[in-house]
Amino acid sequence: MNRLKSTFQEIARYPSAVLGMVIILALVAVAIYAVIAIPYNEAVRLWQGGEGVWEEYPRLSPPAWFNWFASKKAPETIVLKSETGGGKKEAVDLSETSRAITITFTFDYSYDDFPRELIVFFRPRYPTSTESPRQTFASLTWITPDGREIRLAKINLRPKEVYHISQDSELVRRLEKFVPPGVAIRPQDLVPEKVLFLDPGQEKPTPLKGTYTLILRGTTFEAGADLDATFVSYGQLYGLAGTDHYRRDLMIALLWGAPIALSFGLLAAFGTTVTTMIIAAIGTWFGGIVDGIIQRITEVNMVIPLLPILIMVGTFYQRSIWVMLGLVILLSIFGSGIKTYRAIFLQIKESPYIEAARAYGASNWRIVFLYLVPRIIPMLIPQLVVLIPAYVFLEASLAYLGLGDPTLPTWGKVINDANANGALNNGQYYWVIEPAILLMVTGLGFALVGFALDRIFNPKLRGV
Repeated sequence: MNRLKSTFQEIARYPSAVLGMVIILALVAVAIYAVIAIPYNEAVRLWQGGEGVWEEYPRLSPPAWFNWFASKKAPETIVLKSETGGGKKEAVDLSETSRAITITFTFDYSYDDFPRELIVFFRPRYPTSTESPRQTFASLTWITPDGREIRLAKINLRPKEVYHISQDSELVRRLEKFVPPGVAIRPQDLVPEKVLFLDPGQEKPTPLKGTYTLILRGTTFEAGADLDATFVSYGQLYGLAGTDHYRRDLMIALLWGAPIALSFGLLAAFGTTVTTMIIAAIGTWFGGIVDGIIQRITEVNMVIPLLPILIMVGTFYQRSIWVMLGLVILLSIFGSGIKTYRAIFLQIKESPYIEAARAYGASNWRIVFLYLVPRIIPMLIPQLVVLIPAYVFLEASLAYLGLGDPTLPTWGKVINDANANGALNNGQYYWVIEPAILLMVTGLGFALVGFALDRIFNPKLRGV
């Protein structure tokens, strides 16, 4: 404990190391939060998608905080659900089998631009005993802040009906009569998501700010039937990290990328360095044919390229992150580090305390694990810390090349998707910059701490 306390006191003398520790602790906190707030199975479900998972997210939308730096406030996505109180729901029984249901969605619109798309998701429910229920009928009415009422549509609802207001061809044909007098609008702008928000007091098409209302009136014709709905106004911005081409919330990948990256980096670095050190100690102590075999394996392994082998395995066998982790450790333990450790162990082997241990009858394995290995652990710690970001970058590189685990949301996978879909060419810089910054910050944090530890445990570097 005294040694650990003195080490932290030494680290506190280096401002760069303190900054690195803050970065590492922040990454660990994010990793813990991600695992607790979004369990593994839920993270995979949100990332892989499925029925209704991404329907409430806009496509290719930058983060909402972009509005902080823009003079023109872009619209954010508005989601209102009748089940959760986002819409006021009223029901009146008309007869034993029919029922009138009214859902009123009310929202404030204070943005300087028009939304991208308007959609209503209907969820009619019927008694389970009814094999062929009579369809629920619904009508929708739009009310603007200045009191204008616009009839949108009348629909016979199938199960899981989706009404795309922006794609209603019949509504589009009627839009011209809804344009307020005095507003000069081009033919290409005669689309529902613009006309429904037009400000009648502006000649140039401008959104009217205020409180909007969407009234959904439904009639059921089966005893026990019910109706709920969700209204979504898709904006141009979304959340803290934005969305990708599949409408996925990138925050899922940015959060879960932390525990995946740290776990991969820590396990690979620890498994590689510790195993390499033990193998080098065994070869040095026993010498002879044991040392010879270890050295020949090391020399052969040093000329085998790691990345091409990982690419080959990911292409022809399996892309599981745990398979890749095992291969990384297996191919790295017989690396150049064995040569370095062997040179150190050869010096330690001739130390007087080793001769004393042999004299009082210590076994070979006791000498290896209690007298040789502990002597170079101070050298191992800085190297271990510095190697962690190297393996984090390796995992991100594999994911960027399309060889990452397809089920997990990782930083490298986000960059790969962005590159494959031309994010930089289309101006979606946030898609690349966010995971890239997290990778760079991770490398910076571990590098700052690693360099400081190297100076602490290696006195020769303290004056450098």
